[in-house]
Amino acid sequence: MISLLPTRFLTPKRLLRASIGVAITTIVLKTLAWYVTDSVGLLSDAMESFVNLASAIFALMMVTIAQRPADEAHPYGHHKAEYFSSGFEGILIVGVAMGIIWAAAYRLLEPQPLQALGWGLALSVLSSALNGLLAWVMFSSAKVHRSIALEADARHLVTDVWTSVGVVVGLIGVVLTGWLWLDAVAAIGVALNILWEGAHLMWRSSQGLMDEAVEPDVLREIQKALDSFDQQTIRFDHVITRRSGQRRFVDLHMHMPADWTLGRAAKVRSSVEQALMGAVPGLRATIQLLPSDVEAHSDDPRDMNTRLQAELPTH
Repeated sequence: MISLLPTRFLTPKRLLRASIGVAITTIVLKTLAWYVTDSVGLLSDAMESFVNLASAIFALMMVTIAQRPADEAHPYGHHKAEYFSSGFEGILIVGVAMGIIWAAAYRLLEPQPLQALGWGLALSVLSSALNGLLAWVMFSSAKVHRSIALEADARHLVTDVWTSVGVVVGLIGVVLTGWLWLDAVAAIGVALNILWEGAHLMWRSSQGLMDEAVEPDVLREIQKALDSFDQQTIRFDHVITRRSGQRRFVDLHMHMPADWTLGRAAKVRSSVEQALMGAVPGLRATIQLLPSDVEAHSDDPRDMNTRLQAELPTH
């Protein structure tokens, strides 16, 4: 089974190359299904597969860029390139959805008889099975590699599967009832579904580009690592996190006794850094050392309130 392969074989780049191959295969199958049936529903299904191909190619490009090491112009690396992939895929999905609605509306007004539905349904189901299998593997690998590009491509493949399910249900309805307009209705339903998915992907991409905080489970691991140190001797505050593609960042203040030597303070900070990186692989920690009786203020609203209160005259 593919899912039982070692993680090193299921890298984002290899899976995206597989996605390109599957997209080409499904384009052939779904286009053939549309050709033999003249179904606008199957045409909408085939159009989405072209988006799968373009998205997988662009995602592969962005993942390749994201894996470049940090340089002088990009000291924090190129990890955010993956968010462009997710946003681009969302835009493509929205565009295709609008095209499907336009084609389906015309067919809704002028229904056309369908042909060779048995072959069309069989080809559609086969292509959906390929997409579903690949999406299942990509979701598992996306969690391991924390790749939003891989997750976006997997989500799009799942959307493609539901698209095919909707089309198949509509065609079966045509066969059972003889109502040709069900084909167009199924296509419009498919378009609305992928329109929602496209909007969701664009939202996820925008949140990543705006330095969204790390996931709740990652934050719990960070807090657990900090709690493992003697809270009576040192304390931590101003813990701020963000994520950038596969990379996670945390900034915090560490307060310690003022009479500690610099060497001792640096040694404890090193232990904290190791604990954090052990709890969250790939985490980059920035720790500011401060004496216990000193508070550092930033542009955090809580700090602004504290500062204003301190400046107010007392009576």
